[in-house]
Amino acid sequence: MNNVANTKKVASVQQLTPSEKGSLWREIYKNRTLYLFISPFYLLFLIFGLFPILFSLYLSFHKWGGLGAMEFVGFKQFTYLLTDTVFWQSVGNTFAIWFLSTVPMLFGALVIAFLLNTPFLKFKGFYRTAFFVTNVTSIVAVTIIFKSIFGDNYGLLNYVLTTIGLEPLEWLSSEFLIKIVIASMVVWRWTGYNAIIYLAGLQGIPNSLYEAAKMDGANLMQMFFHITIPLLRPIILFTVLMTTIGSMQLFTEPQVLLGNSGGVGGSGLTITLYMYNQAFGDSQYGYAAVVSWALFVIIALFSLLNWKIVQKTGAK
Repeated sequence: MNNVANTKKVASVQQLTPSEKGSLWREIYKNRTLYLFISPFYLLFLIFGLFPILFSLYLSFHKWGGLGAMEFVGFKQFTYLLTDTVFWQSVGNTFAIWFLSTVPMLFGALVIAFLLNTPFLKFKGFYRTAFFVTNVTSIVAVTIIFKSIFGDNYGLLNYVLTTIGLEPLEWLSSEFLIKIVIASMVVWRWTGYNAIIYLAGLQGIPNSLYEAAKMDGANLMQMFFHITIPLLRPIILFTVLMTTIGSMQLFTEPQVLLGNSGGVGGSGLTITLYMYNQAFGDSQYGYAAVVSWALFVIIALFSLLNWKIVQKTGAK
């Protein structure tokens, strides 16, 4: 009954006469104290959210070095972006790091969540906290530690390799291995976070399904692939989307690890790091805005692809 009444009320507000609209504004003025309490959120959103978005769109059509007058250039910077080899290299690097990190990270998170959900496991609260701590640890501190682990000359990992009689690897001097190092940092940081999300989804699966499968002779591996993964498909698609959005905006790890250049041959240069270099390194704020909108388009396309997959999955 309340929903019906609210619907009628909304419909009546949409058909207000001028005099009724005046009374509506009087009603708003009468409750101005309530609106004043919720106004800080909207003011902060307008200043730090909406205005930067609109200004970056305006800036993308101008050439500006941060000081002085802006020069209107129209779509010239968008056209240059299509032929900018460094930009496309950063796109390729970002997708390579995304692939190298997403596959092992989400699979590992799913396995961890499955094990945490098993009834025979003790100290579940401790394990949940331990896996989630990696997500709230300082990224800069983690990057410095990983740099000492993967160092070319005095890295801990190379020390282990030489100890067991293997040749050391130039982790930070190889264009491919640099991507492995960055991807490993992403995996270390976000695996526990995604495991907690999967664990929440697993707790919604009835235990009777696992008990029935166990009575039929199914082992943990069979239950994992034939019960857990199919029922968690929507959540898996969600984590893939969120991981993709996060990977497309990867900045701190390569910047602290390799500097603004992105390492040897720019092999660790991501889209966001390239945008940062254009704005704060070369003072090309207009072109940096163009790169940011290109990043938005890439993320939007991935979101659309994910939505199509969800729609197709739901139809089945």
